[in-house]
Amino acid sequence: MAVRQVVLDTETTGIDWKQGHRVIEIGAVELIDRRVTGAYYQQYLNPQRSSDPEALRIHGLTDEFLQDQPGFAEVADAFLEFLGDAELIIHNAPFDLGFLNHELQLAGKAPLRQAVMDTLADARRRHPGQKNDLDSLCRRYSVENGHRELHGALLDTRILAEVYLAMTGGQVDMMGMLGAAGGPAATEMRSAGDDRRREGIPAAVSRPRGPLRVIRASAEECMLHQQYLQNMGGNALWEPESQDIPPA
Repeated sequence: MAVRQVVLDTETTGIDWKQGHRVIEIGAVELIDRRVTGAYYQQYLNPQRSSDPEALRIHGLTDEFLQDQPGFAEVADAFLEFLGDAELIIHNAPFDLGFLNHELQLAGKAPLRQAVMDTLADARRRHPGQKNDLDSLCRRYSVENGHRELHGALLDTRILAEVYLAMTGGQVDMMGMLGAAGGPAATEMRSAGDDRRREGIPAAVSRPRGPLRVIRASAEECMLHQQYLQNMGGNALWEPESQDIPPA
């Protein structure tokens, strides 16, 4: 059975929904069997309040731009339909889930109950004592994010999808589906009122067919490889028992 996951991110007016801050953008990208399918959800929202100056500096979504966008309650059903029962992949999940569940509560909806994979918590386990923000993980796993001048929910989900695949299995930009900056698989998204452009995910990309192909060595190839190692002599580092270790 195919495994469906959704990489999810939000932009907000501030850092704490308990202080009345709201969601202003939702971005979500679909993975099936660890492949980016090209299906995505993206929505700007009218928060009916202004963003904190620091938040505005990060996302660049002005009051003027957001005032013509729908409220969360108007798009809640479409958002939930896209999520379905997929596992959610979120960087710093408590932040986004706190905001989204608050928005759902205000809209009279039940909170999200999908399984969640928090890439920040996973990165901290893998790399204790190191920086594990998204930019740091991009550098660590050689994921291109040089075109990320502003934070945007959809752009960040595309980047997070690459980081997640690299961090959990060494798979980056499989089949070119994610789209490089300015590449043929990239599209321009509508920007904030200052005419900045965001790179997005194409709305329709053919989904790869069939499972990932695994090519295993044949018995003959394994035998030839073993013979090759034997011909190298008895000083191979991976065979310490064959070395003549001098006394200390």
